[in-house]
Amino acid sequence: MTAPMQVEYGELLRVWQEADATPEIAHAWLFDHLLPIAGDPSGPIFEGWTLLSALAAQTRRLRLGLMVTSNRFRPPALLAKIATTVDIVSAGRLDFGIGVGSRPSHPLARREYEAHGLPFHDTAHAVESLAEACTVIRRLWTSPSPFDFTGSTVQLKGAFGNPKPLQHPHPPIVIGGRASATLRVAARHADIWNIPGGDLADCVSRSALLDRYCLELGRDPAEIARSIHLPVSYADPGLTRKAIAEAVDAGFEHVVLGLAAPFPEGVVRWVVDELIKG
Repeated sequence: MTAPMQVEYGELLRVWQEADATPEIAHAWLFDHLLPIAGDPSGPIFEGWTLLSALAAQTRRLRLGLMVTSNRFRPPALLAKIATTVDIVSAGRLDFGIGVGSRPSHPLARREYEAHGLPFHDTAHAVESLAEACTVIRRLWTSPSPFDFTGSTVQLKGAFGNPKPLQHPHPPIVIGGRASATLRVAARHADIWNIPGGDLADCVSRSALLDRYCLELGRDPAEIARSIHLPVSYADPGLTRKAIAEAVDAGFEHVVLGLAAPFPEGVVRWVVDELIKG
């Protein structure tokens, strides 16, 4: 993952193209914020989906996505159209990441709503909105004819998606989060579930809770791949290697390595040599 803040576009493009040429790297990610959440609060930051489409057009192999889209930023039918466009531009390489939205307890994340004229609803509304968004987006990707939808947070009339994504039946849905309410949504809709690393014991307990919710719905928990985001330490790669090994041993088969800007020269090769092969 390369957070698209406090960095120039050319640097992001360099790292992604290096990763695209490196077979040990399977996927690359951006995040979805509108103002920086670290470093200079007035520093540069790029809009995630626009940037993802540009990087998709200049790579050939990597799976790619946003870890994860804020469902608070865009109406779901519009988001379905944006994601379809990126899936087509990328020749079917999109992993569709989505979550409730920016962390309300993070003061630098919360400020982006007022700054962009976006409402910030309470948690119950946000979780219900995520569930309805997942339902609507999947239908827009797969429905052969227009449909209406009347939910508590989403209302559509004559909704229809054309073209459809290249991937069938649709791009994999990656739901990010650790709250129990979000895990209930993931149990119903996710193909991949992602959680920020840090407290591995908590991550494992959250994964077990996801298993329980799947079983309550009659879904096989093994249908949902487990993904974890781990920050990379350039100064102490051994610390990151240890975190990767522990996460894999705990059942997380999908590891997202967070690279902080500025990116060192040859950072992708360094990741392979020091963190993957090391």
